[in-house]
Amino acid sequence: MKVAVWDTYVTKKDGSTMHFDIVVPEEVTNKAMIHGYGRAYLRTKGQEGQPLTSKECSFCHMETLRSEWEAEIKQQGYIIIEMENCQ
Repeated sequence: MKVAVWDTYVTKKDGSTMHFDIVVPEEVTNKAMIHGYGRAYLRTKGQEGQPLTSKECSFCHMETLRSEWEAEIKQQGYIIIEMENCQ
């Protein structure tokens, strides 16, 4: 299975930038849906209301599904990969 990786940079409420990837199956191309996944993640981090649009989140690349992502993608349709300042 191939997955699409959406590179995301959001300015946090404290002004710092959090960087995370939204990884979805390759057939998921609806940007509004992908941005919705990102907004749901931001709520879990206390960052609800921060802008997350095509300016902050854009398609990066396709890759082969990693085994460690498979269960979560099958369960919820996507996975968030935390990169920087996501605590």
